[in-house]
Amino acid sequence: MVSNQVLQSTIDGLKSIARIEVCIVDVDGKVIATSDPSLEQYGPQAVEFVNSPADSQELSGCHFFKVIDEGQLEYILVVSGSGEDIYTLGKMAAFQIQGLMTAYKERFDRDNFIKNLLLDNLLLVDIFSRAKKLHIQPEVRRVVITIESDAEKAGRVLELMRTGYGTNNKDFITAVDENNVIIVKDLDTPEKEEDIQRYCMGYMDMLERGGISGVRIAYGTVVGELKEVSHSYKEAKMALDVGKIFFDDRSIIAYSELGIGRLIYQLPIPLCKLFIKEIFDGQGPDDFDEETLMTISKFFENSLNVSETSRQLFIHRNTLVYRLDKLQKATGLDIRVFEDAITFKIALMVVKYMNYMETMGY
Repeated sequence: MVSNQVLQSTIDGLKSIARIEVCIVDVDGKVIATSDPSLEQYGPQAVEFVNSPADSQELSGCHFFKVIDEGQLEYILVVSGSGEDIYTLGKMAAFQIQGLMTAYKERFDRDNFIKNLLLDNLLLVDIFSRAKKLHIQPEVRRVVITIESDAEKAGRVLELMRTGYGTNNKDFITAVDENNVIIVKDLDTPEKEEDIQRYCMGYMDMLERGGISGVRIAYGTVVGELKEVSHSYKEAKMALDVGKIFFDDRSIIAYSELGIGRLIYQLPIPLCKLFIKEIFDGQGPDDFDEETLMTISKFFENSLNVSETSRQLFIHRNTLVYRLDKLQKATGLDIRVFEDAITFKIALMVVKYMNYMETMGY
């Protein structure tokens, strides 16, 4: 249903263009919007007109018009003005309101369709039949992008995104919960990963200009058929969750960038605890001092290069070797050896995952 605010804006525009006064009344006589408060007195006459077989009539110097949607009477338009063409202008105003209702209903239907599509609430046969009815192409390359924000910001994010990008009727912008705004992006040309990243940066920049910061954006892989859109959505959701654990310094993350973090995220916690116990024998990474953790982090950042790591840490090479030997004695793992380094790196990620899940109450 068209909001009262939109109806008010519409009749204000009609007034400024056609020089007429318009009042919209529902079938119960309640005034929905008006350009002239004096027209509100015609509410009772509008109710009487509801039962009239005529589509329009003139009464007390005003013209009354019925606005019908799919055989259902929705509104009565009370139009006042001077000039011989007032009837024609009134008919045009009624047609404008009726067209507006149709457009909003189609948008609502498309919005509901996309929501159900994302949430896997549609049978395959329903997807194609409803897509055809709504004039949505089934075989187009698309990617799902999700924008997460605080609940109090989400409504504003949806409004800004629809204002800034909603004019492209090939893209769909909706919300499936109180925190996430979803964009089903139509990819006309064979965009590369960096092109999708550029779209996301544009969204982020527009939201920041609109006074909204602190959002996180994630996107799934590109799919070629409408029925696969839900897969891209699930990937985008996972990218958001995994990004908070292993890429917390990034505001934009792609599913394809998750790497081994995607696998760790799907491990059951009891299995993770068993793995850590076997690797560290009761001593976890949380028990290491800050110096040791910094050394390990820099060593991995520099691809196990001793010379470059010691240079960046501003310590002598022998000091770094001493620290790595000390770590080996404590854990039994020599991270200078590739196989041990992989085991240690995975163990650190598992611990990070476990800590995050603990804070989330799992």
